Amino acid sequence: MEYKHTNQLVHETSPYLLQHAHNPVEWYPWGDEAFTKAGEEDKPILLSIGYSACHWCHVMEEESFENEEIAAVMNQNFINIKVDREERPDIDDVYQYAVQLFGGNGGWPLTIFLTPEGKPFFGGTYFPPQERQGLKGLPEVLLAVAGAYRDRRKEIEATTSEVTSALKRLTDRVSSEKEINPGDIDNAASRLLRHYDPSHGGFGTAPKFPNTTQLSLLLQYYQRTGDPLALQTVRDTLHHMAEGGIYDQLGGGFHRYAIDERWLIPHFEKMLYDNALLSRIYLDTYKITREPFYKEIAEETLMYLLREMYHPDGGFYSSQDADSEGGEGKFFLWSKEEMQSILSEDAEVVCRFYGVTEGGNFEGGNVLHADRGLKALSHEFGLPEEEVRNLLKRGKERLFLSREQRIKPFRDTKIITEWNGLVISALINAYQTTGGDLYLDAARRTLDFVRDRLIKDGVLFHVWKDGTVKVNGDLTDYVFMTAAVLDMFEATFDEGYLLWAEGLTKSLTDLFRDSEQNGFYHTAGGTEVLFHRLKTGNDQSLPSGNAVASTNLLRLSAYRDHSGFRTMAEQLVRLFYDDAIESPFNYPSLLSSAYLCAEGMKEITIVGSRDSDELKELLRRLGEMYLPYKVIYLVDDAQKGDSMPSFARDKRRKDNRTTVYICQNFTCSKPLTEWRDIERLLLRTDQAYC
Repeated sequence: MEYKHTNQLVHETSPYLLQHAHNPVEWYPWGDEAFTKAGEEDKPILLSIGYSACHWCHVMEEESFENEEIAAVMNQNFINIKVDREERPDIDDVYQYAVQLFGGNGGWPLTIFLTPEGKPFFGGTYFPPQERQGLKGLPEVLLAVAGAYRDRRKEIEATTSEVTSALKRLTDRVSSEKEINPGDIDNAASRLLRHYDPSHGGFGTAPKFPNTTQLSLLLQYYQRTGDPLALQTVRDTLHHMAEGGIYDQLGGGFHRYAIDERWLIPHFEKMLYDNALLSRIYLDTYKITREPFYKEIAEETLMYLLREMYHPDGGFYSSQDADSEGGEGKFFLWSKEEMQSILSEDAEVVCRFYGVTEGGNFEGGNVLHADRGLKALSHEFGLPEEEVRNLLKRGKERLFLSREQRIKPFRDTKIITEWNGLVISALINAYQTTGGDLYLDAARRTLDFVRDRLIKDGVLFHVWKDGTVKVNGDLTDYVFMTAAVLDMFEATFDEGYLLWAEGLTKSLTDLFRDSEQNGFYHTAGGTEVLFHRLKTGNDQSLPSGNAVASTNLLRLSAYRDHSGFRTMAEQLVRLFYDDAIESPFNYPSLLSSAYLCAEGMKEITIVGSRDSDELKELLRRLGEMYLPYKVIYLVDDAQKGDSMPSFARDKRRKDNRTTVYICQNFTCSKPLTEWRDIERLLLRTDQAYC
């Protein structure tokens, strides 16, 4: 195919960058060529950051970046750089913080203006092609910024200096001198409940995001305190989400977020990391409540990932687009007429269940959602509940098969290390909860994919696409993958995974640690240096890398009797502890790690034959329990050597039965063989201080 325009992005592998390779804008990828050209021509840089599944990124491209007049203004006054935020989260992170310092909210598409040295002096997110609804038009912004760079250089220098100083204050921290106290963490966690929406679940008003790390903290808080409102908040939120349009009622899996407070109308992109995190919180809620609904949603979500997002050799793709055939959400929308033609005699009940109307609820179409309960439908149509249940199941299958004939949203087939780490952990959780070997096999194959494709000469890389690896791994790549490897050890008791986790942690401390102030930077030392090297502890779309690192270190300290790992973990928690106690909504993962630091790990030793039915039954029961603060080690009858942790040494069977020992804070239980005794002790909460 011949194109009128071609720019430097044509040589890239990122689907998002390739989508812009034939814009009239003279885009450059991030790199020396663009910055050198900016310096030689003394032009500011227009940096645009987005990702392939982002609806408003597509809108801005169609409105502005494909507009030859706007492109001419960009090309004349700026050096233009495009970045895929999934490929370069390090770049996105630091400039998102900068835009927030300018008074914006951040988000995508991110539009930010830099000096030739990469220092930001102005920015925002989406700019329309002309002024609209209080937003300045992009051409107006371009000319104003170009004029300021030409005529008010000292003001720009002052702005870049202020931004750099503010980010330095964010990174430079003094460790808390407070005692890490479970009671203080309880109080902080309970303050999350102030933001709860009792009518529709979730936190705050529209737009609504899943907020999985906040929900996870509330589950831990509930387990410690028994506060019924905490569990109610999680249960109701997960119910409302799964019944809303944010959940794909036919194919499973969650869209990115809802634009309304009822979870009805989503932004239709589906992200790998959202679905990994959500499947875990649904599984954990099932473990506490034993309500099958939560397990069903988790399994439907994971089956969506295995069906739509799984590479044939293992590994999971990054996202599916919000748009298809040029329309937002078109793949997911239904008309009542279409459903009637597919469902015939079942249509009236199914349409009523999914809230389908002639007028629709989104741009003339219907976003399916669970609008009526089974009992209400049974009463309304005078049918037995079982008949309604079977009718809805049949209707769902027909609609799904019909939808499969549509043109699907674009799928970004990048395989990103950090997100795959999250999916591996979710799959292992599902295996332990349900016993489904399918989940363990997929997790193992994905770990093998990472080991074979994303590690080169001992270096962990961030992204793989079509046989090519790019970008050295960042903090979250290392810590999410370490957590996944530790989870796999606890599912298989293969010592090789412990060795791998230990190796990743050594690389983490060598490459990322701030040896002066503690904590880990987002990027490794010795790699490309951005205008600022971030070190933060708050959650964003993903759990905080520093929080997950501290949890990993505590787990490894137990397995390897490594007091240095424990000290490092405590230092990490203390570095962000004061902010976390003050602002729990922003630091839920750090508070989860603080709980672990304060209470101490439950160290579970199982002594028995690896292949015995008794051991398998015990592991099944343990897998169904919600145990966020545990390590587990199997001492097989034939096992010998010094590789086992000290908490597992010298443990023997009792009465020739599979036997469990539970240790915490240097105190161990007597040998336990009866499940009721094991369960009672595991559910006990003790307070200790570090």
